[in-house]
Amino acid sequence: MKAIVISAHGGPEVLTLTELPEPVPADGEVLVRVKAFGLNHAEAYMRSGAWGEVAAVTGIECAGVVEADPSGELPFGTRVVAFLGGMGRTRNGSYAELVTVPATNVVAVHSPLDWADLAAVPEVYATAWSGLFDNLDLRPGETVVVRGATSSLGQAAVNLAVDHGATVLATTRNPAHVPLLKELGAGNVLIDDGALAAQVRERGIAIDAVFDVVGNSVLRDSLAIVRPRGRVCQLGFLGGFDPVRDFDPITDLPTGVQLSFFGSAFVLGTPAFPLTEVPLDQIYAKVAAGALRARPTRVFRFDEIVEAHRAMEAGEALGKMVVVLD
Repeated sequence: MKAIVISAHGGPEVLTLTELPEPVPADGEVLVRVKAFGLNHAEAYMRSGAWGEVAAVTGIECAGVVEADPSGELPFGTRVVAFLGGMGRTRNGSYAELVTVPATNVVAVHSPLDWADLAAVPEVYATAWSGLFDNLDLRPGETVVVRGATSSLGQAAVNLAVDHGATVLATTRNPAHVPLLKELGAGNVLIDDGALAAQVRERGIAIDAVFDVVGNSVLRDSLAIVRPRGRVCQLGFLGGFDPVRDFDPITDLPTGVQLSFFGSAFVLGTPAFPLTEVPLDQIYAKVAAGALRARPTRVFRFDEIVEAHRAMEAGEALGKMVVVLD
């Protein structure tokens, strides 16, 4: 089978198209013929070596059809999406024509959307849904700040929060991106200068929750944004992986404010975080109806993977990018 491997840790150019033996599913696994896969920053981190030793074939999600399921649960040809479950980290991932995935991380889909549209949804929308409604327990009528909102995960969070009836304050570092976030339904857009708490105070806005994709570099400021008994969930590291230096809960964590972290790559599909809790069919139905703007902003061919990673790292897409194999 054709596959794209990380030939060495480094830039996009280390992604190499090659031939590998076809994988064989073990008990508890499903063999998926990949039709399309989404691009994720996690794959750039793995490619660069930021996450240490990982599988040779990266890729944490895909859309495709069942090639084989030893359990018999999913018939041959069933349309599915598969994501996480160690893909790209501890086992070969989706940058290939075929991939084996733990059965707990494979979901049958019943949507008429094409392969590119299907592949644009699973990882970011499952992560956004979990962060908003599990960790943050967001309720209709509440006000949430989505920090890092122009990322594909941030846009998914804006989409889902607005659809849920919440008021969204979206952030971006680039004023040119304000119209995009307003089109997604953000009630207001803040230019993120690293000191959003001051901006929020000046506007007199009570913030119930913060969905933070920027991460460690702004953690103290995110904690200062929310009202007493507000909630903050960190879900990404767009601001870098450096730890929060000298963090002191006494001075940095306001009394009553709840801080949580959601690392989707490590937990989604496990018994504690089953994919059955994520309403993917409902999400796909809303995408098909146009209620959620989740279609890919750019689509690449399999042999354009180096260009695709360069575009992702340059932040050119302003949304989800996908690669199609057919």
